This record gives sequence, structure tokens and C-alpha cells, in this order.
Amino acid sequence: MGLLDDKVVLVNGGSQGVGAAVARAAVREGAVVAVSGRRAEPGEALVAELAAAGGKAMFVRADLADAEQAKASVTRTAEAYGRIDCLVNSAGLTSRGTLLDTTPELFDEHIAINLKAPFFAMQAAVADMVRRAAPGTVVNVITSSAHGGQPFLAPYVAAKAGLIGLTRNAAHAHRWDRIRINGLNIGWTATEGEDATQRAFHGAGDDWREQAAARLPMGRLGQPDEIADFVVLLLSDRSGVVTGSVIDWDQNVLGGLD
Repeated sequence: MGLLDDKVVLVNGGSQGVGAAVARAAVREGAVVAVSGRRAEPGEALVAELAAAGGKAMFVRADLADAEQAKASVTRTAEAYGRIDCLVNSAGLTSRGTLLDTTPELFDEHIAINLKAPFFAMQAAVADMVRRAAPGTVVNVITSSAHGGQPFLAPYVAAKAGLIGLTRNAAHAHRWDRIRINGLNIGWTATEGEDATQRAFHGAGDDWREQAAARLPMGRLGQPDEIADFVVLLLSDRSGVVTGSVIDWDQNVLGGLD
């Protein structure tokens, strides 16, 4: 459909999972894409895949736990392509911790990846858009757990709930610049990262997806490509004037009780 024809899109945390799916969908819709990540191997592999499919893409190596590298992911994209039109913050740290056992170090790790990195990437991207007096869009991939979440997600929830507030604050601050900033609270999704998390922290076996699906209303986990299509819609002009919205992309209904 060409929803993102000629747009320059940076997907932070884009080398796997939801981020990689967003990169694929953005290229399919006509965008020029940069993906950032800490590990070069999956990032370069994704870029090669996109190029083989006829897309234009680059990999930006960045440890998003470092705010300066988060900002540099934007500046390097703008230097390579001349500007940045769209930013997607999809990186996420989901290591476990409760209120009682979370250390200051673990808390800081969550803040760095789940809140600080999006903040400073947005700062750099919005500054580029404002400098050019050009419209732009940002989508922050958040989590339905930000509404409260499980007890073992305390630092994750704290950081991601902050990202909800940041999304709305930034959207309000830059609405007159025609910069639209929205978020998605995604539910349980079948990604490589979730597979590793289930095995590392919950002793999950090879059938954990089937067991999880049986407990969900739609009988399946969410899929990265489904989320990617929604992200692309929010990045594109087809989502109209919508800004400051944080949408629950989930099969459970907030506040609903059985």
C-alpha cells in the first residue's frame, strides 16, 4: 500500500522480535529503514534480508543502555539518510524482580533500557524534526503490564509506566510541531526474547507457547507481524491526527472481571 513511501524510519531494538517485524513491515510499505541493536550479527543479518527483498536498510550498532548511544542511533541515521521521519522505540528489558528482591543495579538497568533510552532517542529525533520544521511520528512499544503487571515485574513495570507518561507528555509538548507521538501497550507476544525469558526465569519447556495459548481468550499468543502492522499504521498518515494515545494491543480487557 506504500503507507511509508520515502519515509526514513529508525527502529531502536530492531534486530529481532517485534522490532525486526516492524523493520520488515516498514520496508514493505516503502520506507528506508535503520535498525539499531547491541549485537551486530542479527542486525546485519536482518539488513541483508531486507536488501535481498529489494529494500534499503542499514544497521546501527548501539548499546541502548547508554543514553549517548541511544541519541547517536538517531544522529547516525540522519547523517546517512539526510533526516529522520519516524522513530520506533521497541527495545525492552524483561528480567525479573519483585519489590522485595530488586537491587538498585537491576532497577537502574530497567530504567536505562525501558525509559531512558526512549527518552533520549526521542529527544534527538524530535530535535531533528523541529530543526527542519518538518512533521514526524514516534511510536513507543510499551506493555500491557504497565497497568500493574505481575509481582515479579516490579522494575519493568516502573520503567514502562514511566514511558506511558513520557509518551503523553512529549505528544502534548510537540503537537504544534506536527509531531505525533503514540504508544502501544502490547500483550503476551511470541518472540525470541520471550522464549528466552520463559526458559531462563520460569523453567519453560518446548511446549510453553501451546500451554500459554490455552490460557488466553483468543487461543494464541500475539504475533510480532500483527503488532508491526499496527505500528506502521500509527507511523503513517493513515492514522490521521492521532497523538498522545497509548493503545492497549491485547486480548485481555483492562478492568474486565469474570
